[in-house]
Amino acid sequence: MVVGAGVSGLGAALALSRDGHRVTLVERDATPLPESPSAAFEWDRRGAPQVRHSHAFLARLYGLLRGSYPDVLADLLAAGATEIRMTENLPPTMTDRTPRPNDDELVMIACRRTTFEWVLRRAVLASPGCSILDGVAVDGLCAEAGPDGIPIVTGVRTGSDSLGADLTVVAGGRRSTLPDWLAAVGAGPVPEEVEDTGIVYYSRFYELLPGAEPPPRDGPIGGDLGYLKYAIFQGDNGTFSITLATPTDDGVLRSALSTIESFDTTAALLPATKAWVDPAIARPITGVHLMAGLLNRLRTFVVDGRPLALGVHAIGDASVCTNPLYGRGCSTGFWHAHLLTDVVREHPDDLMAQALSLHALTEEHLLPWYRSSVVQDAEARRIAAALLAGEDIDDPNDPRSFMRSVLREGLAPAMRTDPEVFRAFVRTFNLLVPPDTLLSDADIGARVLAVWNDRENRPPEPVLGPLRPELLGALGLAA
Repeated sequence: MVVGAGVSGLGAALALSRDGHRVTLVERDATPLPESPSAAFEWDRRGAPQVRHSHAFLARLYGLLRGSYPDVLADLLAAGATEIRMTENLPPTMTDRTPRPNDDELVMIACRRTTFEWVLRRAVLASPGCSILDGVAVDGLCAEAGPDGIPIVTGVRTGSDSLGADLTVVAGGRRSTLPDWLAAVGAGPVPEEVEDTGIVYYSRFYELLPGAEPPPRDGPIGGDLGYLKYAIFQGDNGTFSITLATPTDDGVLRSALSTIESFDTTAALLPATKAWVDPAIARPITGVHLMAGLLNRLRTFVVDGRPLALGVHAIGDASVCTNPLYGRGCSTGFWHAHLLTDVVREHPDDLMAQALSLHALTEEHLLPWYRSSVVQDAEARRIAAALLAGEDIDDPNDPRSFMRSVLREGLAPAMRTDPEVFRAFVRTFNLLVPPDTLLSDADIGARVLAVWNDRENRPPEPVLGPLRPELLGALGLAA
């Protein structure tokens, strides 16, 4: 039984069913399969409001599809998704353009979330032994007593009915109430870490006009101005989206950016987005969608070597949830489903071994990305608060100021000229190596510091956008 038909749930249903298991996928939203990717964009996914926002499908996910589900990858491309081969869009200042081994791994998928789910849903429906219950809400677990007082989950409750299962996978997303379900069957409390991301974000979708070519992708696709973060996300079938994020404490911008007029004005001012919103290039196809209440959250289902329950696994955002602004959620969720399938294949009849193994793999592969997100967000909140208060964030005696300078005046320019630094950054961004690899690699660190030490001998870094007072002035707002 798989609860939740988002990317994680669909990935689990696909992988487990192709491994020979009979799978029932239960989805709260009544979401029959639309006829096309265009119709899927109008999908009523109230249980997953983030489908109306920008998404990234990183190289980690691309590699899983290419290696284990090539037919699904082919269907995605047939549905209008495209491959973004990172080494085919090198910065124009990169003089060494010689291919490197494993460059074929550095590929992202340009696609809307709804199109990705539409293709996955079709693949799941076509998979032998797999069925979907649409419009059925799960509100609890069924369980029986197990060894040493550990409950064994035997299925799920849907109102007054119950559905039995040998194994239950909860992929209900960031809104999942699995801890409450476990408590109701006598499982101990679920340890949970929660850190506010400190941001709200706004997304708007566009489509290229007939005959229009997208702007070149050899420059920045986003930026971080401290008080505002932004990025462009290419979609399928000539669509793309722009996301703007502002600190939750910035009430002025938070209110303004929810309006179409202010959103469009801001996008037209930012160097990386202004060419994309040129009326001669593209037209908007949605209003401005808001996403708030964004958290980093880690739930632990094995405590002191003892699972809280057996016969049930949480994957994706129901287990490890990070700031969606970094675009990792779909990739880590699908990855988590793949890890779960490996665990079930290795321990098909041992529920204890399954729980312990999945816990270990989650800590090995996903926990570092949670920790990285928490650290990044804490520093971003501190900088945003200082900027809002009009304080200087570049204190030469503060080690954090030194690191910001290295990133801004060392890493950023090195990525435009050094092919090894460029590839190291791309591999890290795409979840192909742990998040600390970029800083812990001695060779990459030396290359970045060499560029940073030469900062006085080259022009200042390109401006990624206006200062906050300038943007507020353009929006007709007071600071």
